[in-house]
Amino acid sequence: MGKVYIIGAGPGDPDLITLKAYNLIKKADVIIYDRLISKKLLQNTNAELIYVGKEIGDSELQDYINNLLVEKAKVKDIVVRLKGGDPYIFGRGEEECIYVMSNGIECEVVPGITSAIAVPAYAGIPVTSRLVSASSFTVITATRAYNKIIDKDYIPKKGTLVILMGIHVIKELEKVLLSIRDPKEKIAIIENGTTENQRVFIGTLDQLSKLVEENNVKSPAIIVVGDVVKLRDRLWKLT
Repeated sequence: MGKVYIIGAGPGDPDLITLKAYNLIKKADVIIYDRLISKKLLQNTNAELIYVGKEIGDSELQDYINNLLVEKAKVKDIVVRLKGGDPYIFGRGEEECIYVMSNGIECEVVPGITSAIAVPAYAGIPVTSRLVSASSFTVITATRAYNKIIDKDYIPKKGTLVILMGIHVIKELEKVLLSIRDPKEKIAIIENGTTENQRVFIGTLDQLSKLVEENNVKSPAIIVVGDVVKLRDRLWKLT
């Protein structure tokens, strides 16, 4: 019986993976990887590679992945489940680990750098700063189970707001945000963050859906709302 490692690969730039994760990838017998994983991370391994990229809400594929992890661990020593960002931040890593352990197989989670902080940083935006009185930040996913838009009770009135997986529901998301936050609050939309294809669009909250549509923004993209976006003018020149 083998062991499953559920590993966070980081936000996109392959150099941001942790040393522990990199060493496990090199030793793996099987690597089951997601859609946003850099191909560079898969070059230095002799493992069997299984692609299981899924879109938002694809529950049938998730069941397949759960079963695949168990079946491979029955015949292989080191099974790596490679996921973008951090496995426990909207990554379903906890669901996979629970399923593996419930089938009597050892499972270890290796944290990764979450896109929620790394992507804004690569765009010259800190998520907290004394310079603009941003003493807290909140990370949300725009959609909940069964593609329901996030409940407005989860959205704070103040502080930095980092929104994941919101592009496909941008009009509904904008409506919810405008019912809570200042329409003229600064926002940043960051597409393909930390990669060579990164694009950044700056505006105000009441321009959110317009910016997405006019620039044909596609997933993966992160939205940052708050005064910290103002610091990009001073920090981007240093990156």
